[in-house]
Amino acid sequence: MAEEKKIDTEELTEATEAASAVEVAETEEVVQEEKRQKSANIKQQGDDEPHWYVVHTYSGYEEKVRKDIMKTIENRRLEDQMFEVMVPVQDVTEIKKGAKKTVSKKMFPGYVLVHMIKNDVTWYVVRNTRGVTGFVGPGSEPVPLTDAEMIRLGVKVDDIQIDVEIGDLIKVIAGPWEGTEGNIKTINRTKQSVTIDIDLFGRSTDVEISLGEIQKLN
Repeated sequence: MAEEKKIDTEELTEATEAASAVEVAETEEVVQEEKRQKSANIKQQGDDEPHWYVVHTYSGYEEKVRKDIMKTIENRRLEDQMFEVMVPVQDVTEIKKGAKKTVSKKMFPGYVLVHMIKNDVTWYVVRNTRGVTGFVGPGSEPVPLTDAEMIRLGVKVDDIQIDVEIGDLIKVIAGPWEGTEGNIKTINRTKQSVTIDIDLFGRSTDVEISLGEIQKLN
């Protein structure tokens, strides 16, 4: 009787260990599956805020690149990191055989704009899209557009709130006039810009500066 009891105990121990091993294996499989599902969207080191970036493409590939990037965003569920892809166009009136016709033409052939949070994942998606040759920036390092550049490219920007009035002394903190100081002569809320008077080659010259590129000094 004692021998039979010992055998039953050993069998019970083996069964328990086998069940525990199966449970551990199943748990690890579930964890690994969750990791695989999240891996496509994990944010790597980079910026936390979205910006517009300029991407260089082969000529004639602009629209294809735009569509391919948008498709990748959808497939990899990157909508929380990549928000918009656009090819800047402008309407041009052409006259052919005496008839006027309005057509849309690319403002900058060979370039596409991408609104995204820059990190390892988003950089990889854009850089490895067929037809893309690289980001515009030093050493192909993505450099975000300034508000003034975005306006010139036809990108809608959020209204910039800055407490300035005519006569205020301001300093330009970005763009080609960075470091320049001057007094505000006019304010254009529609264009989100101000005009300042600067000394250029010994002559007083009015220069238009974006609100996003100035800092109030007084």
